[in-house]
Amino acid sequence: MPSDFVQQLIAQETRASRPALHLFGGPFVAVGGRRIDIPEGSKRLLVFVALRHGRVERRHIAGALWPIGDDSRAAGNLRSALWRLNKVGVELLQVDKYGLALHREVLLDVRLVTDWAARTVSGAASAVDLRAVPTAMDALDLLPGWYEDWALMERERVRQRLLHALEAQSRQLARMGCHAQAVEAAMQAVGADPLRESAQRVLVEAHLAEGNWLEARRSLDLYADLLDRELGVRPGAEITELLSRRVSPGRTHANGRLTAIS
Repeated sequence: MPSDFVQQLIAQETRASRPALHLFGGPFVAVGGRRIDIPEGSKRLLVFVALRHGRVERRHIAGALWPIGDDSRAAGNLRSALWRLNKVGVELLQVDKYGLALHREVLLDVRLVTDWAARTVSGAASAVDLRAVPTAMDALDLLPGWYEDWALMERERVRQRLLHALEAQSRQLARMGCHAQAVEAAMQAVGADPLRESAQRVLVEAHLAEGNWLEARRSLDLYADLLDRELGVRPGAEITELLSRRVSPGRTHANGRLTAIS
């Protein structure tokens, strides 16, 4: 099932009856609440085209997806995959003699999420955008089990965009006085990548914005312990200085835990 976050973004579209292609936890198609599975022999074709912006040449698709063998065999595999995809009963691709593209009526969950991320990072997020906190990051795992280079690169690109968006979202929510949501957004970023210092810094900032000095101190101590245990290093000055009024930056225990000013 799509995550609640993705469903929120889909619901924002003016034409909710449009088919939606889900690549998070997929691929599969949903139309009007009904799930439609994609034939196994057509999944890679549909996903490869969907992740490109615009039209993709047939020769490029065939060569990328079926590199072993001659061009005629690759072209035959492409025609076979298209034939299987047509049996789904939903028009997912726009096809012509020379190229393919995702059909303009198809909503793509990855595109909705990355567009949300772009709006959030740029400061152009609406109030509805800011209320949509991704609360299940594991549900936003793009194409789980796919190990092709192009899929791995796209998975990491989307992950980075989401993390930057969560950090920006937390700061914007804190400025609005929505402290609980700000902490939640920061915690989602930290949970997705506990060693990411920018996410940990945003979490400390969110606690401080709410006036919770002890929560900020606890978060920083946990991060310091994690860094010491995993990498044998200490947090950077930028994050430790956030608590300079409550924490002595020059005094630490042997395990890296920060010591309060007496």
